[in-house]
Amino acid sequence: MTRLLLDTTFLVDAERGTEVPEELIDSSDDVALAAITVAELLMGVEAASGRARTARAAFVTELVAALPVISYDLAIAREHAVLLDAVRRAGRPRGAHDLIIAATAAGTGRVIVTADADAFTGLPGVKVRRHR
Repeated sequence: MTRLLLDTTFLVDAERGTEVPEELIDSSDDVALAAITVAELLMGVEAASGRARTARAAFVTELVAALPVISYDLAIAREHAVLLDAVRRAGRPRGAHDLIIAATAAGTGRVIVTADADAFTGLPGVKVRRHR
């Protein structure tokens, strides 16, 4: 069993019907979402209209009903500070939301499943599983 954290890029691909390779997520894996990922998905709902909005809203509703959502708490804030300092020292900025996702993964001992591994590669204490 591996503790996984699903990144927004992976979930957008899943919503669009992209097939997930069998070896990526095992039925015994412990899968969760970062609260910021839910916010990003809900922004996609807000930005859509008509049928797309309805479909996206249903997707997010089903997702949060099925998987635990990890809140940004003190332990994750500490990891976030470490990552903010690391990217500052390295001179390689990262997206604000990506760093929160990375901090959530590091703070909870999870591996990020993502289609954008470059956003997380090289961050201390962060493990990544590439989706595509």
